[in-house]
Amino acid sequence: MALHFIRQGSGSPLLLVHGIGGSWRSWNTILDTLAAEHEVIAVDLPGHGASPPLAGPHTISTLADALTTFLAEQNLLGVDAVGSSMGARLVLELARRGGVLGAVVSLDPGGFWQGWEVPVFYHSVALSQKLVVALQPVMPALAGSGVGRTALLAQFSARPWAVDAQVAQDEMYSFAHTPVFGELLEALAHGEVQQGAPQGSLPAPLVIGWGRQDRVCLPGQAARALAKFPDARLYWFDRCGHFPQWDQPAETARLILAAVSRQPFRDEDIAAADPAVATARTVPAVALATAGVVLVAGVVWLLRRRSKTEA
Repeated sequence: MALHFIRQGSGSPLLLVHGIGGSWRSWNTILDTLAAEHEVIAVDLPGHGASPPLAGPHTISTLADALTTFLAEQNLLGVDAVGSSMGARLVLELARRGGVLGAVVSLDPGGFWQGWEVPVFYHSVALSQKLVVALQPVMPALAGSGVGRTALLAQFSARPWAVDAQVAQDEMYSFAHTPVFGELLEALAHGEVQQGAPQGSLPAPLVIGWGRQDRVCLPGQAARALAKFPDARLYWFDRCGHFPQWDQPAETARLILAAVSRQPFRDEDIAAADPAVATARTVPAVALATAGVVLVAGVVWLLRRRSKTEA
């Protein structure tokens, strides 16, 4: 199948892989910075953005197969790659398979939850997607307001009020118009378990970045990711939720460029203070609390509704 993608910039190629319900536009906050040094290839995964769905099931394995075919067709096998969320798990899977990717940066990868974390992930994200679908008629107004973005993105961002309004609107539109969303969410939560790569088996650098305030893939899951990928280097983003490219775009770009350069780097240099982030206005605690209450109430409602349906 033909995947939609965009190319921008010049230099060595760099593949960008978005998360569930996203599109190539998920990278708009750092696209220009990366394209200043690399030829960036940002792809729409099957059933996302302008790419058609697969003819068969949508799972991590089938998406990884589709990406491998795409890279082979584009003469890009061995390309350096960055993934976010589900895309972060996909680049880990392709790194594990060998012969597909070069250096890899995996940002807050899904698939490392256990026990009670599984239903919390599944139902909270399912509810978020249902709410976003229902709110599409008023989404431009909500995304254009700091309070609206806080309510919409509190699960995904540590600083939702500061997310660019157009980025928020684009992401919420894609979130609501991804026909394979439910199938992939089921696969992520209850499907195949991510396999690891034995120590010494990865020929190129692997960096796993994680937001310390991630409310989708909880920070404690990073230890499980490292246990399965012991060759990886873990990098922590402070004041950051599930999408470092939203909350810490300059820092995220620095990490990516450093990792794919294959040169030694220090965490403190990557984390150099960004004045715009350091001085950003904090949102009133009541707004975050309200958004959290709405999310929890919605999860409870969804669980009760599902229980009644099954009964």
